[in-house]
Amino acid sequence: MPSGSLPFVEVSGSPRERGRQYGEAARDRVAAAIEFYAAAFGEATGMTWARVTELAGRWEEPSRDFAPDLMEEMAGVAEGAGVTPRDVLALNGRGEILYEAASSTAPEDLERPDGCTSFAALPGASGDGHVYCGQNWDWRDGVRDTLVVLRVVQPPKPTIIMHVEAGQIGRQGANSAGIALNANGLGGRFGGGIGVPQPLIRRRVLDADRLDHALEAVLRSRAQIASNALITHRAGFAIDLETTPGAHGWLYPEDGLLVHGNHFESFVPPAIAATHRPMSADSLYRVPRVRDGLKPLRDSGDPDKSRELIRAAFSDHLGYPESVCTHPDEGRPAVRRWATLVSSCVDLTAGDYDIAPGTPCDHPYVRAPWNLYDGPGEKGPQ
Repeated sequence: MPSGSLPFVEVSGSPRERGRQYGEAARDRVAAAIEFYAAAFGEATGMTWARVTELAGRWEEPSRDFAPDLMEEMAGVAEGAGVTPRDVLALNGRGEILYEAASSTAPEDLERPDGCTSFAALPGASGDGHVYCGQNWDWRDGVRDTLVVLRVVQPPKPTIIMHVEAGQIGRQGANSAGIALNANGLGGRFGGGIGVPQPLIRRRVLDADRLDHALEAVLRSRAQIASNALITHRAGFAIDLETTPGAHGWLYPEDGLLVHGNHFESFVPPAIAATHRPMSADSLYRVPRVRDGLKPLRDSGDPDKSRELIRAAFSDHLGYPESVCTHPDEGRPAVRRWATLVSSCVDLTAGDYDIAPGTPCDHPYVRAPWNLYDGPGEKGPQ
């Protein structure tokens, strides 16, 4: 498979069976993810992968209490990929483990959140009456060849399409109930014990068949780290939740548009207010650039035109290489080079899941082989 391409994988059955199918299909990519993170943790903290997986054990109990079925799915991934359950748990808890390591080493790059710029465009702003959402997902360029697009068929829960790092069981995507999640790291230091890794919380959002259940998946869980969740519903609703292990804040669309990056906008959490500074400087210009870039959507009148305008907004290069469309900085060590790994544009009205396997400036969107509303028993667009 060419570098930067995205495999499409469909899984179904019990949690264990789904995981096993996923692990078998992504075996090489799971191995590549472990190899990369072993190098990245070693370079940043001096920890061996054996030490990383030992630390991952701290998240076993809270993860099992929160989502025993997802722990079964991860065990299946390990079986299918020929690795250990702790390896898979470490891949799902890589952000939480990085922050744990940062508590003693604290190099600047170690703490940088997984950069992203997310959006929702509701019918009043989309120009064609559709509901769109998506994001540029910026993270370490070295994981580019570990990415997978998954379709998870899991009745009676909604069918999910999502894109993840191989081995992870949740990140960002949308489901057959017309609910989508886009997520952004927020940074900040929060004490107070061990919480649930983000991939499990995000998967619970995507498992939801109702909007209130999707919100409760975020609001009723105790996360380990701060994270932003932009939740969009095909009925024309969107809300942004800025979450921490303690306080939460929220934002609603303005004139039908909602855009978020990697800094707190609705509030500064009391736990870090005294010393808070935005973790990601480029987030401060990425957000308004995308918001301005999406305003022409109002005059599009056509879904194809709307998608091109969205791609153009997410191809913005102000601040290059640390821009909306992020390119690797060749001056950095290989394991600390950042890039836009995926740009996504989901049409919740039509059910189309479009994804660019890399920087959107030079990678066109490719349509997933499945519609969100395909399959027996699915409700279809409403």
